[in-house]
Amino acid sequence: MELICISPAELLRATVALSLVGSTVAAYLYYNKPKGCLNPEKFMEFKLEKKTQLSPNTAKFRFVLPTPTSVLGLPVGQHIICRGIDSEGLEVIRQYTPITLDSDVGYFELVVKMYPKGRMSHHFREMREGDYLSVLGPKGNFKYKPGQSRELGMLAGDSGITPMFQIIRAILENPKDKTNVHLIYASVTLDDMLLKKELDAFASKFRSRFKVYYVLSQPPVAWNGGTGKTISREVIQSFCQPAQDMQILRCGSAAMAAQLNALGYKSEIRFESMEWNCCDLGHGVVQRILRDCMST
Repeated sequence: MELICISPAELLRATVALSLVGSTVAAYLYYNKPKGCLNPEKFMEFKLEKKTQLSPNTAKFRFVLPTPTSVLGLPVGQHIICRGIDSEGLEVIRQYTPITLDSDVGYFELVVKMYPKGRMSHHFREMREGDYLSVLGPKGNFKYKPGQSRELGMLAGDSGITPMFQIIRAILENPKDKTNVHLIYASVTLDDMLLKKELDAFASKFRSRFKVYYVLSQPPVAWNGGTGKTISREVIQSFCQPAQDMQILRCGSAAMAAQLNALGYKSEIRFESMEWNCCDLGHGVVQRILRDCMST
């Protein structure tokens, strides 16, 4: 093999050239954002590329997009509607929020907790690599805009963490967004918590901007977080004190809403969406919701 000697000057010119090419490509992608693959009026089919079991009842599903450079096209804060078949062969839909952003090209990922009696859970449990998922979207009334408030307080229960995770990623991975985030995440056991490893990594990397506090109803013996069946008023008050320049996002039980009401959080600083209080929906409800989707 022949060795090629490159002078420092030549190396510098090559580095500058590559830098300019990279900047040009980045600028092109910024001003010419690829069209998303979603359709708010028609279900689109996406192939399951990889299913990774995270726990006995939770898995991460990676779906491929039409091309390696395709983006899903889901605004931050919005969700998708997934359609499947339950254990009795009936159609069912449920709302989910991907944990990926449009900066992740060529694919999108869902982290799904599959409940024993969940109708859509059955569909995901039965999915195998190579199967297709029917997806409709984007849907939702909330769209996050960088810097829309100085601080975001987040209350999440169990699998309700996924909508929050999407927004947390968007904020922390955007160097221009200086929003501070305080997350209170409640679940049953430590093993039931989704994305805890990723959340802890964010808390370690962005110490001044992201704080997370965990609450368990069945904590282990050595536990320094909160305890209880829901997020208490005292915990909310400690971590998410009401202020004019903050907003509250909730994805959890009605008990959390009651605590916010008692603490005086006004409706104009509180946000929820259909996905954030979702359940499996049967055939009759599916048809009605789909008609509503088509008319919006």
